Amino acid sequence: MERKLFLKNSLAALGLATIAPLMKACSKDDDVGTDTDTDTGSSGECSVTPTETAGPYPTKNPSSYERSNIVDGQEGVPLTVKITVKNTSNNCAALSGALVDIWHCTALGYYSEYVVNPGGGYSSVDYTGSHFLRGRQVTDSDGLVTFTSIFPGWYGGRAPHIHVHIYNAGGTSLLVTQIAFPTDVCDTVYTTASPYSEHGTQDTSNSEDGIFRDSLSSELATVTGSVSAGYTLTHTINVSA
Repeated sequence: MERKLFLKNSLAALGLATIAPLMKACSKDDDVGTDTDTDTGSSGECSVTPTETAGPYPTKNPSSYERSNIVDGQEGVPLTVKITVKNTSNNCAALSGALVDIWHCTALGYYSEYVVNPGGGYSSVDYTGSHFLRGRQVTDSDGLVTFTSIFPGWYGGRAPHIHVHIYNAGGTSLLVTQIAFPTDVCDTVYTTASPYSEHGTQDTSNSEDGIFRDSLSSELATVTGSVSAGYTLTHTINVSA
């Protein structure tokens, strides 16, 4: 954990990362696991969801993007994101009034607000003036926030994912984590839908991913739907508030 935080802070200081340092920054260690990918959904235990790195592309000014629709003109398969936040300090009761920030890459692996090269033969693109696929919502009485987005793509060295940062109502950080996607759903989207099929299937499985390989049971979302109708992601994140 100390190594991961050191690397995250180092990347933040640089303000820009290419894929090579990204692959290292997102690793909890240097081992590579075996691809079992028995994806079954998030854990129901009342324990705090694992903390993960926010970098290297965190939202620079999240309070400016209080919105439920974060598509901002990006092309992709529709995705509804439903995140429920629970409080382990209150027997995992729903946590209302929490601030939930999410951000993820485009169908081809690019992030807004940075100069990014997602690998896979794609060139670096300067998106420093864009803010797509980033947003903030406040949890309701059921601890729920809902975002309208697109199914994220992937970039070299990482399994598909969504970043999440949760704060209390006063703005104090409670948890930074990430959400993983079921492999079978990703394979369907990446091989049959445009523009994902231009990039193909991800080069890193959940069990090989430096973030998810030791915490997949609590970070894997449930995803239902289809390419034609769109998908819905549901996931519960536990924090200590």
